[in-house]
Amino acid sequence: MFKKILIANRGEIALRVIRACNELGIATVAVHSEADSDSLHVRFADEAICIGPPASSGSYLNPVRIITAAEITGADAIHPGYGFLAENPDFSEMCTSARIKFIGPSAEVIRQMGDKARAKASMKAAGVPVIPGSEGVLTSISHGYEVLESSGFPVILKAVAGGGGRGMRVVRSLKEFEVNYQMAEAEAASAFGNPDLYLEKYIENPRHIEIQLMADQHGNTVHFGERECSIQRRHQKLIEEAPSAVLTPELREKMGQVAVQGAANVGYEGAGTIEFLLDQNNNFYFMEMNTRIQVEHPVTEMVYNQDLVKDQILVAMGEKLRYRQKDIVLRGHAIECRINAEDWEKNFMPNPGELKTLHLPGGPGIRVDTHAYQHYRIPPFYDSLIAKLIAYGRDRNEAIERMKRALEEFIIEGIKTTIPFHQKLIRHKNFIEADFDTGFLTRVNLLED
Repeated sequence: MFKKILIANRGEIALRVIRACNELGIATVAVHSEADSDSLHVRFADEAICIGPPASSGSYLNPVRIITAAEITGADAIHPGYGFLAENPDFSEMCTSARIKFIGPSAEVIRQMGDKARAKASMKAAGVPVIPGSEGVLTSISHGYEVLESSGFPVILKAVAGGGGRGMRVVRSLKEFEVNYQMAEAEAASAFGNPDLYLEKYIENPRHIEIQLMADQHGNTVHFGERECSIQRRHQKLIEEAPSAVLTPELREKMGQVAVQGAANVGYEGAGTIEFLLDQNNNFYFMEMNTRIQVEHPVTEMVYNQDLVKDQILVAMGEKLRYRQKDIVLRGHAIECRINAEDWEKNFMPNPGELKTLHLPGGPGIRVDTHAYQHYRIPPFYDSLIAKLIAYGRDRNEAIERMKRALEEFIIEGIKTTIPFHQKLIRHKNFIEADFDTGFLTRVNLLED
């Protein structure tokens, strides 16, 4: 049993981990920047340490300060949440060297799955369907031309160390290949310090489907079905739901078992997600693996009645999973809206500031994960997430109706938020009919509809 866990994160996910620790009887340590001294995760942790200035580079992204805080407070484990250092293999190794348990997979697995080319090769070896493309990193533009001869257009260039849509270019003709290659290479070098690219066949109008996994240290791996994450802008998710309205039980089980197979093949431990692209013929292809808990994990918790964060902590302590695959039964439907401090009418421009009025929705089937409170000031230094609003229903229609009600009840004054965007989207004919894909928001202008 861990006696004390340091949460190397901020905001709602830090508070979420603190709540799980409280229920397990584990003491908590919050770390925070100078800008986050009045955040709720600081208030509700048993101990709190300021680790630096507002800039992430001097605080939440500074592994030495976080390790030092863990040593000073006697924490025997670190939960990284998501973002920041959650998928940093060097940080995981530093925790191990300091004899502090990193709550997540090993540094080698993080490194392997964080390298897009290695991850693809690992999944292919495990029998997971992968998108046709280059076998590993492109060594030159000429190498790219060779791959194009077998794959054909359209293709997508991706940064090996990429994420969040950076270092990616869709190419539809030979004429534009060279300039897109050079642009993607330069962007990858600037964003990630690694210019390496690989090439894949571009899947037109796919759905983004991810499978939630949990694995212990004893060789047991299970899946908790899928999440539909196709509503996104610039590769950033805005709404997630579980289950997907287009997956049959048979396809769900097939994708789940393939994901379990892939995770087991790399010796995965803890909570993780394998993300797939699903084409219009229900063919699915490995996209990437997230070696951490995800922002949208609450929708899975709602439809499977499970606490994934507590399970993540328990398997990190060496416990066996308390359930088998046959025990995991899907019930109902859940939808999550990310409520951000952004002006969606101005291309989702960040809009930090004071929450002069805050009224959270409630009632049957409604969950709100947030670190915000009235008069809390959203700082300009970090992600603009204010809250995650989750609606659960016996079926998708009931979940949608409850989400409509909750969005009406969710009142924030003082700053612009994405609540009006979600109100428009949740009522859109295509959303109600589940007729959308990852390119939906590039084709539909909700401001005009």
